[in-house]
Amino acid sequence: MNFLFEADTWQEIYGSIRKNKIRTVITIIGVLWGIFLLVVLLGAARGMENGFKKIFGDFATNSVFVWTQATDTPFKGFQEGRTFNLKTKDIEALKSEYSNQIKLLAPRNQTNNLIIRDFKSANYQVSGDYPVLDKIQKKSLIYGRFLNENDMLSTAKVTVISEEMYKFLFDRNEIPIGEYIKINSINYKVIGVYGPSNAIDLDGDTAYIPFTTFKRVYNTANNIDWMVITANEGIDIEQMEKDVLLTLKNLHNVHPEDKRAFGSFNLGTRIAKFTGFLTGMQFLTWFVGIATLVAGVFAIGNILLITVKERTKEIGIRRALGATPKDIRQQIILESVFLTTIAGMLGIIFGGFVLFLIDWKFGQGEDATLINPTVNIPIIMIAFATLIVLGTLIGLIPAHMATVVKPIEALREE
Repeated sequence: MNFLFEADTWQEIYGSIRKNKIRTVITIIGVLWGIFLLVVLLGAARGMENGFKKIFGDFATNSVFVWTQATDTPFKGFQEGRTFNLKTKDIEALKSEYSNQIKLLAPRNQTNNLIIRDFKSANYQVSGDYPVLDKIQKKSLIYGRFLNENDMLSTAKVTVISEEMYKFLFDRNEIPIGEYIKINSINYKVIGVYGPSNAIDLDGDTAYIPFTTFKRVYNTANNIDWMVITANEGIDIEQMEKDVLLTLKNLHNVHPEDKRAFGSFNLGTRIAKFTGFLTGMQFLTWFVGIATLVAGVFAIGNILLITVKERTKEIGIRRALGATPKDIRQQIILESVFLTTIAGMLGIIFGGFVLFLIDWKFGQGEDATLINPTVNIPIIMIAFATLIVLGTLIGLIPAHMATVVKPIEALREE
């Protein structure tokens, strides 16, 4: 290892690089471009993944939304075009039949109503919900709490409102908890205020009241507007959607092949497609980056082969003066590793700078698309170490060619 610290070793490397400046620069750029692409593409893929997670936030993504429409096929004496409602008994039937598949199930009823406090009034959406909704679509509470089971059992006239509604109905710095607002001319106690979500939000500005209270106040009987079903981990959400819809068709005397009677939106399958796209992009990133790296390293090998050919006479003189094949081999390999290391470091630095620019341009604000586009340090270290190993291995070829040169033949080279 002493040759690493000898001034003559590095003077010879410097001399070789200086003689072939353009060739050396082109070679370094080839390797630099490979690791640069790897860093930037991996960072961009991570930024897209982070943006995707931000959109959905704490929302239970393995979910299906189901509602009723009009039938398109006559069945059991019912005419085409029949309309009907989901029922509360459907909830119990689904929970019973799919107990091992369904994790969460939230029936929902919604309407628009005038909400009043003192002399302020505006129309907002009012939603009758179960406490489980907060597990499916997590609310960021600013004040108070969300609905609970006691509210349900007592059909309490309580509500959780949005921050926008709070700002409109209440004075600045006024504590809303325990205060009353009127919904459909009925007083409701405010028990919570939730803030805006940067993630997916199905409801917007909504006043949430207990499902049982909604049922009594709006006289909805056992009707349900729509429901959200979340599957357990590992469950095929697409198959579960088909099974649930078939069960609901049986419960409501709908033809099994009726495609219009129930509407549904499978969030899980949509997310699976996007996740597959991200996985494919990461694979493509690794493939392109590694392929470019390997191409760049081979370029170094070719350059060194040419260099060895040009330095045949010099190598012959060194051999004649007592240099051993090991000395020659170490010199060529060290030159290969040196060029590879410089190119790798520059590629990582430039890649990091570009990711910084991407984060500055596309990763800030509410509309950010590439959030925190970074690459894990261990991945960078592995890529860099792989580059060094490849540089060492590729340097063995010109190193071997240099050691087989016979001193007497080298001195005869013109």
